[in-house]
Amino acid sequence: MTQTMAILLLLLVVVIVVPVLGRCPPPANETPYQKFLRQHYHRGGMSVKDCNTEMSQRCMDNPCKEKNSFIIDATKKLIQEVCDKGGMPVGGDLRQSTSPFQVLTCKHKGGSTRPPCEYSGVKSSRYIVIGCNAEKFPVHFDESIITK
Repeated sequence: MTQTMAILLLLLVVVIVVPVLGRCPPPANETPYQKFLRQHYHRGGMSVKDCNTEMSQRCMDNPCKEKNSFIIDATKKLIQEVCDKGGMPVGGDLRQSTSPFQVLTCKHKGGSTRPPCEYSGVKSSRYIVIGCNAEKFPVHFDESIITK
């Protein structure tokens, strides 16, 4: 009987705990710039309907992140330029883009903070405010400002 209970307990751990831990491991040796790209950059177009999938695939849904912004339809180089001539200082290591970017903001719809997470998305043209490191790479998405 004890051996059966031990096997059942082990099976329960494998079925419940392993998928949660192994579902989305943090990338090994991820630099702050790589983390910024993973969390806030999407090469090419992205639909407002893509929020649930993208948040999950990028490991930002356990717990459900309240809000996240993706810079879309831009190159990495163009975003990086905000840390140099393409941006103006706004305090500390923060810089605001001098040109607007297409930004898709995904907002958690509420309810449980545990997966599966449900997000709604809004796409708009915005100036981005990002934190930059000493090497002029973006490492933090601070906010975005709607163009007037």
